[in-house]
Amino acid sequence: MNLSKSVRPLLNRQNVNYIRQLSSSVESDYSFKTLKVSVPSEFVYHVEFNRPERRNAMNPSFFSEIKNCFEKLRFDPDCRTVLISGKGKGFTAGLDLTELSQMVSIDQEDVGRKGFQLLKIIEEYQTSLNSIEKCHKPVIAMVHGHCIGGGIDLIAACDIRYCSKDAWFSVKEVDVGLAADIGTLQRFPKITGNDSLVRELIYTARKFTPDEALKLGLVSLIADDEASLLSKGLETAKLIASKSPIAVQGSKININFSRENKIEDSLKFVAAWNSGMLQSEDLIKSAMASFSKEQPTFSKLIFFILKNFSNKNLDIQINK
Repeated sequence: MNLSKSVRPLLNRQNVNYIRQLSSSVESDYSFKTLKVSVPSEFVYHVEFNRPERRNAMNPSFFSEIKNCFEKLRFDPDCRTVLISGKGKGFTAGLDLTELSQMVSIDQEDVGRKGFQLLKIIEEYQTSLNSIEKCHKPVIAMVHGHCIGGGIDLIAACDIRYCSKDAWFSVKEVDVGLAADIGTLQRFPKITGNDSLVRELIYTARKFTPDEALKLGLVSLIADDEASLLSKGLETAKLIASKSPIAVQGSKININFSRENKIEDSLKFVAAWNSGMLQSEDLIKSAMASFSKEQPTFSKLIFFILKNFSNKNLDIQINK
């Protein structure tokens, strides 16, 4: 997917030079083989699956690069929202079956030792997709064409999911003789709230349509085509990026916490959180902007990153 045509009407002259400079930096900081990272608008990053010749199938390099990419984005002060899409005819065909056959043919005679090797691989893949959920920045998945198997695992870890009318989905794992093990069985039921239909889709591995995905709550918008899908995704991303990063990222952290914890514990968590965050300058800026009817400008979130940590040596690097 190319966002360039969708972006042009949304850029103003003041941002053009900034975007060009930032894009140059992104090319060096986010250089991957299976992913293409770009900056279509200020504070908006676009992560595109870049294996169209393999229908964007997920191989070991893909999982490693997804993890590295989203761990960087988590603390990148120039990023406030992330878009995800697939290059070519579809979103992703899921796990690369050639890689799967190599996984199960591990050269170990002992079942226990082979099991531990497979456990390591599965946990690495889980950690990879967990990095999307753990990224503090809201992540918007834009699905066109096929979204199969691991693709469901991946979009279930995203915050917002849009698709085009030509999209189709399938929890395909049972058709290749395994139970989904990197997120679908854990996240999909909580997203939809329809236990019966979720089980049907998982047990049968049948295709389901955008309309069914919308009814389920897996997606919240169906676009007419790929171009309008890109445009709507970018529009939402820009709107989110214009808000206070303290408020938006704090909201994501608290939503994720509340999903896994009791209401009482979640209320205590957000109370403790806001006892610090309500002291932010963003609250004052937002209040003043509401009175003046002007768009507030929020400072970047700068993170202190500890490098080369040891008892004798502690270097502190500031992301700028």
